[in-house]
Amino acid sequence: MQNKLYKKLLERLPEGVMAFDKSLRVRYVNAAFCRAFFVDKTKEKGTLAEALSCKAGKVCGSYQSCNYCAVWRGMCKVVQDNLPHTEELHTAVARGGAQTNTLSVTVKFYPPTQKGDLYLAVAGAAYQAEIEREMLSAQKVQQRLLPAGKQVAGVPYTLTYIPCLEVGGDLADAYELDGQAYAVIADVSGKGLSAGMLSAFAKASLDRTEPDLGVALEKMNAKFNEVGQDEKSYITVAAVRIDREAGLLYYAFAGHNSPILLKNREGIHEIEAVSPPISNWFDDATYTERAIPFSHGDTLALLTDGVIECKSPTGELFGTERVESVLLQSRSAEDFASKLKQALAVFSGGKYSDDITVLAFDL
Repeated sequence: MQNKLYKKLLERLPEGVMAFDKSLRVRYVNAAFCRAFFVDKTKEKGTLAEALSCKAGKVCGSYQSCNYCAVWRGMCKVVQDNLPHTEELHTAVARGGAQTNTLSVTVKFYPPTQKGDLYLAVAGAAYQAEIEREMLSAQKVQQRLLPAGKQVAGVPYTLTYIPCLEVGGDLADAYELDGQAYAVIADVSGKGLSAGMLSAFAKASLDRTEPDLGVALEKMNAKFNEVGQDEKSYITVAAVRIDREAGLLYYAFAGHNSPILLKNREGIHEIEAVSPPISNWFDDATYTERAIPFSHGDTLALLTDGVIECKSPTGELFGTERVESVLLQSRSAEDFASKLKQALAVFSGGKYSDDITVLAFDL
C-alpha cells in the first residue's frame, strides 16, 4: 500500500526519476522521465533500454556502445563509489527521421540512504526538456506554414522571417488564385506559443478561394468572433493581389502598418487605409478592397511592426524612414530583403524584442 502511494507521488513529479539496484537493473521510471526520453514503459522491462529507449540491446552494459552512455556511466560510478554523481545527458528533440536538435539534461545519481534501498537517478530538467521539445516541435510546424516558393503566379518574391522566440506570432503567405498572385502578412497579439497558435488560426481562417480581399478579411473576422477569443487578442493583416496584366495592385488592410511601394519613376509610395484589426472590438467592422496602379520593375514590401519598432541598444526605433532608405538603395526584392536584414542586425546588435517578417515582390 505504501509503495503504491510512493509511486503515485513520483508519477506526479515534474522531475524525471529512475530507480535501479546494485546489479544495475532498472526497477522503476516515472512518467516525466519517460516523456523526456521517449520511453515506452511496455517494452524491455527492467533494463536501461526501458528508461532511455536504448537501441543497443536488452541487457544493460553488455554492449561496447554502453561505455558511451552517460546514464550507464553514472549508474556504474554511483554504485562503485557510493557517492552522489552528476552526468550530462543529451536527448533528441524528435522521434525518428532526421533529428537536428538535441537538449542537454543534467542527471544526478544518488546512493541508497540505508541498506536495501535502491539507487536513484533524477533528471531535474526533464520537465523543462519536455517543454522545450514541444516548443521546438511547434517551431518546425510553424516553419512549414510559411510559403516555400520563390515566385507565385510568375511574380518573384523573397521572404525574411526571424522570430524573437522559438515560436513567433507573425504570419506570411503567398498563393495563386485565378492566375493572379496573392500575398498576406499578419501579426498577432502576444508572443511565444500562444501567439504561434493564433497565427496558425489566422492562416487557417483565411479563405484562399475568395478573390475579393475585403470579403476575405471580413470572413476571417467573423471566424475570429465565432471562436470567442478574448478582448486582449487581435490580428493585424495586410493582404494584396497583384494583377500584372492590368498593372493594378489590389489591397485590403485590417489594422496593419502600410506596405511600401517603390515606383521606379515616382519614388516611394506608402499605401494607406484606415481599418480595424481582426478582433471582437467592433460589431460592424468592414474591410474594403482598393487598387492602385504599378509599373513593371516596381518593388512592393510588406512588413510587420517588428521591423519598424526594432530597437537599438539605446532604445531608438529603426522606423519607416530607414526601411525606405534601404529600399531606395536596393536593386530588387531579394536585394532589399538582404540589405534590410543586415541593417536590422547592425542596428539592434542582433537582439530582437519582436518578430521580424518581410515579404518583398518584384512587380
